[in-house]
Formats: sequence, C-alpha cells, structure tokens
Amino acid sequence: MSAVMISAVASHPPALPRCGRPARPPVGMLADGTPFYAPIGEVTADGPLVTCHLCGRALRSVTAHLRVHGWTKQAYCEAFGLERGQSLEGQETRKLRAAAFTSRLVFDPAVRAGSAMGRERARTGELTRDAAAAARGRRHPEQRRRKTRQAIAAVQVAAIAQANTERARARLARVVADVARRHGYPDIGTFVLARAASGASLAAISREAGLHKDWLSRHLGGIDPGAAAAVLRERSARCDARWLPTLNRLGYTDVASYLTERHLVQYWTVNAIAAEVGLSHHAVGLALRRHGLAPTAHAAKRHAASERAARVAARHGFDSMAGYVSDRRAAGWTWQAMSEESGQAPSWLRRQGANAQAAREPGIRKPPPGTGRAHTRAGAGLRPAGPAAPEIR
Repeated sequence: MSAVMISAVASHPPALPRCGRPARPPVGMLADGTPFYAPIGEVTADGPLVTCHLCGRALRSVTAHLRVHGWTKQAYCEAFGLERGQSLEGQETRKLRAAAFTSRLVFDPAVRAGSAMGRERARTGELTRDAAAAARGRRHPEQRRRKTRQAIAAVQVAAIAQANTERARARLARVVADVARRHGYPDIGTFVLARAASGASLAAISREAGLHKDWLSRHLGGIDPGAAAAVLRERSARCDARWLPTLNRLGYTDVASYLTERHLVQYWTVNAIAAEVGLSHHAVGLALRRHGLAPTAHAAKRHAASERAARVAARHGFDSMAGYVSDRRAAGWTWQAMSEESGQAPSWLRRQGANAQAAREPGIRKPPPGTGRAHTRAGAGLRPAGPAAPEIR
C-alpha cells in the first residue's frame, strides 16, 4: 500500500513534536506530510526493541509510547499498513505481559469470567462472525497482502492448478446435481437423453436448465461421456439424413464413405463436393469434421503439386525434392544450374528447399507463395555456392 493510499484510508491525529530528535532519517512521508521512519507494512524489531514509525526510536513497547504522539493503536496500524492484531512490543516484553496475564487469569475472578465468555463466543462461532462483519468492506493492510503473496509464491504452480481443477469439478458436480433434481431425473445424462429424444438440441436443453446455451456442449463430455456420445451419434444421424437421398442416387450408402472417396481418394475440393450434393460448403466442411476427416483447401491443386515434386525427384533418382535439393546444394550447385537440369523454375526449386529446411527446423517459417523475382534473387543463397557450377551435359 502506498503512503498516499494509506493516508487516504486512515484518519489520525497529527503527530505531536514531543519525542525529541529522531534517531534515524525518515524513509518516507505520508500524504499529509507526516514523516515515517520504518517501512510501510513492516514491524522493524532489533532484539527486544521495536522501531516507532512516527519518530524512529527503538522502544520496548510502541503501544505504550503512542500516547506521546497522541495516536491510538488502531490509527497507527491503519496508517502504516499493519494488521490490527499486530503486536508493537518486543519479544521479551510480550513474554513478561503473558506471564503477568497468566497470574491474573488464576487469581482475578473478572479476568477468568471474561476469558470464559470469550472461549464460549469462539466455540459457538459468534466471535468469528463478528470479526468478519467488522472486516467487511475494509481494505486489507499492506502487511496482510505481503503475507498472502509470500504464501502463494511458496506453493507450487502444479499444486495450484490441481486445486483449481478440483474446485471446478466440484462446482460442475453441484450444478448438474441441482439441474437433475429440479427436473426430476436421477442424473444429468438421463435428463439430456430424454430431452434429446424429443428433438431438442443441446443449446435448447441448456437454456431449459437455466444455463448458458453452450454449457452442455462444453461440459457434457467430461460429466457423462456416455450421454455425450449418444447425443453426438443422434445428431450426426440427423444431420446425415438430408445427404442420403442424393448419395443413394450416386451409389453411396453413407456419408463417411462418400466423403472419403471424393475428398481423400479423388481429391475433390469442398466446393466441388458441395456443388454435387446441392449443399453449402459450410455443411460439407462440418460433415468432414463430424466424420473425422480433415478438410484440405485446394485439395486437387495440392495433390497435383505433390505429384509434380515426386515426379521431378524420381526422375533424378531421389525419393523427395528435399533429398534432391540438399544433395545438389551440398555439391555446390547454383539454383540456375539445378533449374536447367530439372527443367523447373528456380523459384519453385527454392520453395522446395525452403519447405525441406522448415520441416527439419520447425522454427523457420516457410516463404509466402508468389514470391517475386527480385525477392528470390536476394534469398537465393541458402548455402554459398561453390566457385564454379558443374558443367551441364
């Protein structure tokens, strides 16, 4: 807590100049101009002595000394970021006070009665409730925040993550149990399956349960995997139903086999498949993902490009263009010499080499498509060429 914030929170009487000359230079100043001689949020102790924030003197009991400044302990703790229960006395003074109180607790009836009343309030929880009510809305002092930061820093990150995960799971369990109980079902899976059988979507079921429309889509798989799989199968069958009339005319019995044949074997694009079945390309993309097939943009062009690279590499006795480019560059061939040998453009060969290098070193980005001639000349030297290119026969 900064000195300005502390001064804004705490209202205290002005310090009285009755302590003589300070024992040390001040370390800071409050917003009202009051200097302080010990760090904010800390109690500076040296053996049996404690330093006073207001004058810098080392004393056995700062609590008793505050009368000299005209301050109360509560105002002092609020101004300098200390907890209200923080002791302002040295260790030896605290031991003497504890011994004196022990004897009073034995021989003084009033002290015994007050102690018994306090223990009873603590046992019933009344003391804790009163303390919580008194602290409600009050800003934590700097000393408490430092202790909290130190405690958090001492805990391992994995332990914090595990605790947060367990807390989230417990909350999910409470939510689903409450939803199932309110709708008269033994568990959330039975409730979802009953609603899904009547044609309701997961979004509609979530809204009916008083949850966010995407809540069940996000959490049902972790809460009840069986119910999630059943809902997914039913939704997949419902979505595939509109494909079947067209696929039956084309000679296919299910959507998965049709998409596998067209997209993965024949390399049809998503738009070409959409035009054939009379659906949007969004519907085709969703169907591919629904059946575990990765949509490939420009499938035919990408296949043709890979086939071209394989043909060029095989013509020169290599398994891939990466091997061809690496071998020729290691031998000192220039890109122009490789172009004359392979019959391919130098820019195309450079892209193959860059792709091969990016595959070996994931940190290297592939060059953008459509690289210009000037750019390719500037970036031609993946490796320095030898003094002379070999003669092309």
